[in-house]
Amino acid sequence: MGFRTLEAAKRLIAGGYVKPAYGRKGHLKAIWLLQKDGGNPVETHPRAGTRYSFREALDSGLHCWKLRRVDGRDDDGIQVTTRGVFLQVIADCVVA
Repeated sequence: MGFRTLEAAKRLIAGGYVKPAYGRKGHLKAIWLLQKDGGNPVETHPRAGTRYSFREALDSGLHCWKLRRVDGRDDDGIQVTTRGVFLQVIADCVVA
């Protein structure tokens, strides 16, 4: 959420708005904003989303990464191609 001064962090801790994290020498390292339900502010698992790469088992017993193709549609379902923009970025990098 951003940087807070030590005094501001101590006020937030005293007010019970955040959960502190201390280093091994007792110094304040971080403050965590409490969840609305009062649960642990640190998520134990990342939020699930669409996976675009995943491990695939080969017949030989080895594993490799397989990439899922993106369908190339925007939020409205209209077909979008980014090849021209990609090639322009590459051309700009080569020239510079």
